[in-house]
Amino acid sequence: MCPAKVSDHAERGYIIPIGGGERKVHTSAILTRFIKLCGGSKARIAIIPTASRLVDTGDRYRDVFEEIGVASADIVTLDERSDCEDMIKLATLEKATGIFMTGGDQLRLATIIGGTSVARLMRRANAEGIHIAGTSAGAAFIPEHMIAFGRGGATPKGGLATLAPGLGLTNKVIIDQHFRERGRLGRLLSALSYNPFGIGLGVDEDTAAFIGPDDVIEIVGSGGITVIDPTGLEHSSMADVSRGKPVCLIGIRLHILLDGGRFDLSTREASPSSG
Repeated sequence: MCPAKVSDHAERGYIIPIGGGERKVHTSAILTRFIKLCGGSKARIAIIPTASRLVDTGDRYRDVFEEIGVASADIVTLDERSDCEDMIKLATLEKATGIFMTGGDQLRLATIIGGTSVARLMRRANAEGIHIAGTSAGAAFIPEHMIAFGRGGATPKGGLATLAPGLGLTNKVIIDQHFRERGRLGRLLSALSYNPFGIGLGVDEDTAAFIGPDDVIEIVGSGGITVIDPTGLEHSSMADVSRGKPVCLIGIRLHILLDGGRFDLSTREASPSSG
């Protein structure tokens, strides 16, 4: 599930985790920014509603994208793993300038798409410049390591977060969605304490992290993003605690960034909005 290699003559597309609860209207700052990146009125958007069990989820996003103004917005239905090998569905994804994964259950995304031709195509497409966004469950599925499930709460605890392989568009972050609304600080800290190699992104509702090809994140939306940087972690007791018991973490660095704020995944430097 590692990210596909970017060739010398290409630039990786944006990776855009959205915290869920985004305004599904043509004036949404997040969705209009996504469409603009994908080509504006020439954009060809492929919508993957796999995470959702609601039959109208794909239709709702197609309506919004068409209202914003795109060349095409196609729903790619992937309900079984065999669908991910369908040549017509793969061709629709291949011609897209942007791919959007809806919310629902991230384990549906992982178990249906993981390890298939669709997953390989999406990683390759992003490495070749195609922009990929996911909201809620779609956001959680984006990185190499995905939070599959876990309880809320502010305190990290043994067993609070369960991890599973994700899509693998990036190995630099772990993402949690509906972050402030569902009190998920403890489970994101728990996930990072297993192996603090990456940055934790806790994405609030109606908020997105636009991760550019230069690995700089720009925050867009009405909420905030909690950035947890474990680079300076001095101690984690995760290996020693029983399930449900609090975890000691020393040396964690935390930022709260709002609309227009930035975080550089290479330098680990945060900056507020300049506006």
